Amino acid sequence: MTKGDTMTFANKFAASAGAIGLSLFAALPVWAQEAAPAAAEVVPTPDKGDTAWMITATVLVMAMIVPGLALFYGGLVRTKNMLSVLTQIIAVASLAMIMWVMFGYSLAFGGDANQFISTGKFFLAGVTADSTVATFTDGVVIPEFVFIAFQMTFSAITVALVLGGLVERMKFSAVMVFAVIWLTIVYYPIAHMVWYLGGDDASTGLIFGWGALDFAGGTVVHINAGIAALVGSFIIGKRSGYQKDIMAPHSLTMTLIGTGLLWVGWFGFNAGSALEANGSAGLALINTFTATAAGVLFWMLTERALGHKGSLLGACSGAIAGLVAVTPAAGNSGPFGAILLGAIAGVVCCWFVMKLKAKFGFDDSLDVFGIHGIGGLIGSILTAVTMLPALGGPAGDDYVLGAQLVIQLKSVGVAVLWSAIGSAIAFSIAKAVTGGRVSAEVEREGLDLGEHGERAYNY
Repeated sequence: MTKGDTMTFANKFAASAGAIGLSLFAALPVWAQEAAPAAAEVVPTPDKGDTAWMITATVLVMAMIVPGLALFYGGLVRTKNMLSVLTQIIAVASLAMIMWVMFGYSLAFGGDANQFISTGKFFLAGVTADSTVATFTDGVVIPEFVFIAFQMTFSAITVALVLGGLVERMKFSAVMVFAVIWLTIVYYPIAHMVWYLGGDDASTGLIFGWGALDFAGGTVVHINAGIAALVGSFIIGKRSGYQKDIMAPHSLTMTLIGTGLLWVGWFGFNAGSALEANGSAGLALINTFTATAAGVLFWMLTERALGHKGSLLGACSGAIAGLVAVTPAAGNSGPFGAILLGAIAGVVCCWFVMKLKAKFGFDDSLDVFGIHGIGGLIGSILTAVTMLPALGGPAGDDYVLGAQLVIQLKSVGVAVLWSAIGSAIAFSIAKAVTGGRVSAEVEREGLDLGEHGERAYNY
């Protein structure tokens, strides 16, 4: 190759390189346009911290059921019925878990259908270890199996709570039949209505679509269970000797242990409902401390105001009242708003249980309606108030208290009516199929031996 040839080649190469460079430069906007959709399609990966927290929260809620609720309720009944309470709670919670993975999750959160129910994912079809669900932060997800398990414990404890209104006289078979029907026609639809965000307005839960505030289950869990217990107490009837015989708790020691386990587990219940390990979970955490403490103290103060001594039973009841009231407001209130909720619930629930219940004459054995129903109503309605910045709430400048109060009242009304009608159906079917309650002889002997053939205590 001659020098001239070399120069010609060099010139051609330089010209070609320049042309290629210019063409590449001109193509940059096209590359950018093609890269943008690719970046948008990146699948969010669950954060290990969020995942670990939600697993922990799920286990904490499980501890609320067995042993927490079992010991709380068990200590409040007479010795001859202790074992029956423990058996009913572990059995009905286990039944609820099996139902949840079979079709409960599908009906509550399985996929878009309408404002009252979901469809899809029966028997968890299509759910894998890689499946995720969204949280309250854009782009943040958690494993779907973890979310399923967390919500499963909610369904299990809710149906177990109802039993406190029917202990010491309801057949074990009736309890199980009731649980199957009630979870299907009451719990799953209400959970969907309150917590499901669909792809459009027609499939988003009715109450969620209204913009109702229910952080951790004031309507879904507490009003729902309280109303069901009230309805059941009328359909199943009073205990033999009610308001005549002494029916004092056989072990307030057990009840205190149960209260402590419920309080500890409730941190998973409330803070876990943030679905992330973040500031919202921290807010729910401190509110669960302060509202409960206020409930304890104000229940005992109300006892004194009504002419009674401050009691351990009152302190335990006040703790639950405070926990119930703060549940819908756990992430929608500042700590002082939570104290206000706990105090109001402690006073009102105590007054209802000690003064009004006897006048109405119904036998809600362990005051499920008096504490969970009344406390749930207080918390669900007043969550609109605790949102106010003056009480440390997270409301913005555009928040309208009156409008939110109307929404909260509407949501409470729907929950009460749905639970009342559905519970009446469930208890009536259970009563028709099984007889509903034990015989007078078994009730007198105790359900431990009569229903299960064993005693809680063998001296």
